[in-house]
Amino acid sequence: MKKIILGIVAVLGLVLSLGSPGAFRSSLFSGGGSSNGESITLSYVEWDTEVASTNVIAEVLRREGYDVTITPLDNAIMWSAVATGEADGMVGAWLPQTHGPQFDQYGDQMEDLGPNLEGAKIGMVVPEYMDVNSIEDLSSEADSVITGIEPGARVVAATEDAVAQYPNLSDWTVETSSSGAMTTALGQAISNEEEIVVTGWSPHWKFQAYDLKYLEDPKGVYGGEETINTMVRQGFKGDHPRAYQILDQFNWSLDDMESVMLEISNGKDPQQAAIEWIDANPDKVEEWLAE
Repeated sequence: MKKIILGIVAVLGLVLSLGSPGAFRSSLFSGGGSSNGESITLSYVEWDTEVASTNVIAEVLRREGYDVTITPLDNAIMWSAVATGEADGMVGAWLPQTHGPQFDQYGDQMEDLGPNLEGAKIGMVVPEYMDVNSIEDLSSEADSVITGIEPGARVVAATEDAVAQYPNLSDWTVETSSSGAMTTALGQAISNEEEIVVTGWSPHWKFQAYDLKYLEDPKGVYGGEETINTMVRQGFKGDHPRAYQILDQFNWSLDDMESVMLEISNGKDPQQAAIEWIDANPDKVEEWLAE
């Protein structure tokens, strides 16, 4: 009789655990897979986009049993690290424009697995409440100032080019600062419903936090939409075929990435934000894990 009671308790425990919040997570991620604890290093540049994407895919690989290290690097060094095999891969190649020079230099020394995100872009951004829809509509809004980010950033260079190319912007200036200062200024202006024009890019959490719009760019100064691609070192497929498959199938949307970015911008630890997004999106993660 004692054995029967213990058996019933065990079954009840199993049923209860399967009904718990972590049950599906446990069934989806075995924590072992076929990796045998293989080590993988992913490099990334410390942009909000790549902090989000790298932490998410790293956590997925960890749950499949891989020992994953993520290493923040300067942009040029990130590309060099994958090309030389010092890093196994990265998920932050903005193509064809933003990282065009790096791709030209290193692209043939690594394998391009294609886009993990589509619809990336840069441009001038304003709050939705402003009565302008095109760069050509601008006259003297926001005191004829465009609030930029770090000097030398591609979006800043393109904006300076736009000021030179659009006759209606002849009296405008681009004030550079930092990404954080720009988003702070944007938030303050929106709180007071004031005019502001900023250098913007997608994905970015500001589009989750505020009602914003890109200004049309009839002259095409900012270029077209970009993709963010996954790159791996040569020989990675042979060394880690299952991890290669997962990285090759990694693909998500602007809203997905921006939701993780917003959590991080609000103070959440990047790994924790990644864990919570994964737990909330099992169907999407299953697609990455399909064999």
